Amino acid sequence: MTEQNPAAFSDLVSAITQQIEQARGQVRQAVNTAMVQSYWEIGRLIIEHEQQGNSRAEYGKQQLQQLSKQLTERLGKGFDVTNLRNMRQFYLGFPIRDAVRLELSWTHYRTLVRVENAQARDWYLQEAINQSWSARALERQISALYYERLLASQDKALLEQEAKVNTQPLAETAKDYLRDPYILDFLNLQDKTYQESQLEQTIISNLQQFLLELGKGFAFVERQQRIRFDDEDFYIDLVFYNFKLKCFLLVDLKLGKLKHQDIGQMDTYVRLYDEQRKGADDNPTIGLVLCSEKSEAVVKYSVLADQKQLFAAKYLPYLPSEDELKRELERERAKAVEQLQ
Repeated sequence: MTEQNPAAFSDLVSAITQQIEQARGQVRQAVNTAMVQSYWEIGRLIIEHEQQGNSRAEYGKQQLQQLSKQLTERLGKGFDVTNLRNMRQFYLGFPIRDAVRLELSWTHYRTLVRVENAQARDWYLQEAINQSWSARALERQISALYYERLLASQDKALLEQEAKVNTQPLAETAKDYLRDPYILDFLNLQDKTYQESQLEQTIISNLQQFLLELGKGFAFVERQQRIRFDDEDFYIDLVFYNFKLKCFLLVDLKLGKLKHQDIGQMDTYVRLYDEQRKGADDNPTIGLVLCSEKSEAVVKYSVLADQKQLFAAKYLPYLPSEDELKRELERERAKAVEQLQ
């Protein structure tokens, strides 16, 4: 009997495994495509049948119940009233079949149809595709009003641009990516007894989710990165790089209320980083102070008011309700208007 070559045998196992996994992936994609297309068609059929009735609302409710009962008897599970209602809503939300993107699963679409704002729904759909969001990640971003927070930050940037003639390009671009507040509910720090070091460690332990919250284009560089000036060492809590902005982002974590010295410290970090670490092709470094409570006096009367590389934002260690978050965004916008008057 010929003796086997262990390396060759291992390569054979790997090749077969890869082939099977690839085939399974193709099967899953084919099933997903068929399911999404089929559910869109079912939604269309339900809507068209409803429109033949005189009283659409009442007729539709009775129709779904009767349809669910008969389909379940014939086809089994998967056709309860809630799922049929989702299919119906799927068609209403995406009435043009060619606009349905097959890169997303039915679970993605089931989440998307709950977004009433058509512009927000389209934005979430495109971001889910571009950023390869899982269905769970998409649901989390919608619950945290990701689009609305980003839009609020852009509104603040536009207000500042209208008030100041000399707005640098980087400041406009950076504010398109940064937002306020940041939702850090995934850190599970609701008890309010944590220290800054614990906050930092928990972010590192949940880095993937933090990057998702931070926004697109960010990559983690280092924790507690040291920069030196003369005989003094400085340590930056978290360093990221954004490949779209082509610049570094320095993050300093603070508990309690934002202070003037926090901004001064970050200003020092940014200046030193630009001098020592920024490459010739990099844009100026951005500094972000993440604090649990902002001070409007510090925001208005510190270098934050004029500095185009420094930002401060509030973080929430819990996921607020949609109403609470909307009120928070309205307060931030009102404060921005007041500061520019």
